[in-house]
Amino acid sequence: MAVKMRLKRMGQKKAPFYRIVVADSRSPRDGRFIEEIGYYDPTTEPSVIKFNEESAKKWLGTGAQPTEVVSKLLKIAGIQ
Repeated sequence: MAVKMRLKRMGQKKAPFYRIVVADSRSPRDGRFIEEIGYYDPTTEPSVIKFNEESAKKWLGTGAQPTEVVSKLLKIAGIQ
């Protein structure tokens, strides 16, 4: 089972808000997930990025692959 760290889109039309989740790579974007580890709000100035650092490090240590955007957010947050 390939596990990925990716964004789950939420919020209204034209006002996106993203939750950072750990999910099976076969599940749909906004579908079933294993654990929610943070959120990202690009609509505010400055953008809000919040991670549960323990969970993020645990999942990275067990082999979860972050997507490109999530890996950039991890670097900004100072986790990766």
